[in-house]
Amino acid sequence: MTVEAVFRREYGRCVATLIRFLGDIDAAEEAVQDAFTVAVARWPSDGQPPNPGAWIVTTARNRAIDRLRRESVRDERHAQAHHLYGAAEAAGDDALAPEEETVPDDRLRLIFTCCHPALNQPAQVALTLRLLGGLETPEIARAFFVPEATMAQRIVRAKRKIRNTRLPYRVPAEAELPARLKPVLAVVYLIFNEGYAATANSLIRLDLCAEGIRLARVLAELMPDEPEAQGLLALLLLLHARSAARVSADGSLVRLAEQDRRLWMRGLMAEGQAIVRACVQRGRPGPYQIQAAINAVHSVAPSFDSTDWHAILTLYDQLYALTPTPVVALNRAVALAEVRGPAAGLAAVDDLRSSGLNSYYLFHASRADLLRRLGRTTEAAAAYAAARALTANPVEQAFLDTQRATLRNHDP
Repeated sequence: MTVEAVFRREYGRCVATLIRFLGDIDAAEEAVQDAFTVAVARWPSDGQPPNPGAWIVTTARNRAIDRLRRESVRDERHAQAHHLYGAAEAAGDDALAPEEETVPDDRLRLIFTCCHPALNQPAQVALTLRLLGGLETPEIARAFFVPEATMAQRIVRAKRKIRNTRLPYRVPAEAELPARLKPVLAVVYLIFNEGYAATANSLIRLDLCAEGIRLARVLAELMPDEPEAQGLLALLLLLHARSAARVSADGSLVRLAEQDRRLWMRGLMAEGQAIVRACVQRGRPGPYQIQAAINAVHSVAPSFDSTDWHAILTLYDQLYALTPTPVVALNRAVALAEVRGPAAGLAAVDDLRSSGLNSYYLFHASRADLLRRLGRTTEAAAAYAAARALTANPVEQAFLDTQRATLRNHDP
């Protein structure tokens, strides 16, 4: 495993553990980054340690203590370094072991801390994606549809507020957990989504997909009576089950209508479907449960043409009633096109022109597909070009180029 692969897999875990140990977010991030710099220098010659994550944590801890000692211009800093060193010596690596609390995982402890009510929700989600997901600022900016500079400022301000207001690095009491759940679910979903539709290089980042599903499982186990936690897990399982069919052998994007459904992972689908059925029986619908139900309908269809689009459209109506966002309206318009035809779908999409979706590449890609189906090839080509200009992912760019070239091939 390369150092880069270890970074992707272990960064969030290491930062979360070091924050518990050091009590400071910036110090933890700096220490972990220092440890990875050491790894880049040493591992090629010394070999990778048997447990790379533990090596990073131990190295980061030791370098943080050394830094505190060097910077001990005040008694307080020197005392802090002495205390950390003494605690580390007394407890050894057990000092960095997970604590037995309501939330049994350092990363989830960090999620709930970053999602403190003192921070607004965009800051909560962005900060946790940075610290736990290891996502870079451009990736997070894409998830929020905001400029990179704006996102960088948002993360800095969130860290400063945690430090200046001395927000505690602890889990909320069990009675508080339901109220604190919404932003946590958003974090887990966006971590998964950055893996499922990656910002750059490849279409899918399996490490982030796996991390999102792992965190969703822990949340579902932690809160078995919270249907939205269950719904999120079901949604991620049903989406990830289609991953192998979304990319062809040559790395090209494959649309849902053209996917080889024999490649779908039936075990994950069965698990997701079972969770959806249990959620329906609870009778407490929420946005993640409804999205999971939509994907469950897709998962039981033997082919694209046999999909129950009427059921999907009804579910999108329910979802829009709960979360009336432009993206939900766009997805509903796509389903409407399958029920009432591409003209009805296009009219619904065009109604969203003033909704702020002009910077969203899927708005233009969806519009291009509907124009293509209506035979309006010149307009479709322009829409495909607009979509291509708005995505940085080379797989998505290649797909849009192919679609546009196909239009030229069909021109009279």
